[in-house]
Amino acid sequence: MAYSTDFLFRDDAYRTEAEATVLAINDRRGIVLDRTVFYATGGGQPGDSGRLARNTGDIAVATAIYGDDKSEIVHVPAEDAELPEPGETLKAVIDWERRHRHMRIHTGLHLLSVVLPFPVTGGSIGDKEGRLDFDIEGDMPAKEEIEEKLNALVIADHSVTDEWISDDELLANPGMVKTMKVKPPMGTGRVRLVRIGDIDLQPCGGTHVRATGEIGRLMIGKIESKGRQNRRVRIRFAGGD
Repeated sequence: MAYSTDFLFRDDAYRTEAEATVLAINDRRGIVLDRTVFYATGGGQPGDSGRLARNTGDIAVATAIYGDDKSEIVHVPAEDAELPEPGETLKAVIDWERRHRHMRIHTGLHLLSVVLPFPVTGGSIGDKEGRLDFDIEGDMPAKEEIEEKLNALVIADHSVTDEWISDDELLANPGMVKTMKVKPPMGTGRVRLVRIGDIDLQPCGGTHVRATGEIGRLMIGKIESKGRQNRRVRIRFAGGD
């Protein structure tokens, strides 16, 4: 049986905790809540870690994933954790420092796709670095040039907002989709778009900072060749952040 979870992180990525009711424990010991601040693994962004606070002691949550469909989020507890009972009320609390770093890297990768306006063939987000793979035919811009342009967009402190369109509207505007292999989060009838100032607009279900200045200075790491046209570009926080 599939349950429906209210994704609180979509309305407020800065919300760190929320009271919730346990809907079910699945056959893999996963905990399904009626509402959650935990982002579930998807779109290259890892699921949140954190804890479920109870009167009898906290349950450590290693990650969050989607259930049998995209309407429920499953909180994956530590192997030896005591499980709550369906109907129990508890408090879901994320590891905010880790989440915020994911938000900064994720928004930084959107900026990287502006600096390098080529089709994206893959990517991943971490709490220290992130990467995008680009389908680039011809010469690759110099590393120093990419880094300079990237940080100019960070410093410009562009606002980051979201908006929604229908699945049909996105299908009618395929140019909005930059990723070649990762499909936009469709299937519910509407798609979330992330807008960065007047420089970028693309479908994305992940969490982001409110303005690019919050990302902090970025560095371009190793640029790797992954095929005749595929180039992997890594970004990381500058200054050991």
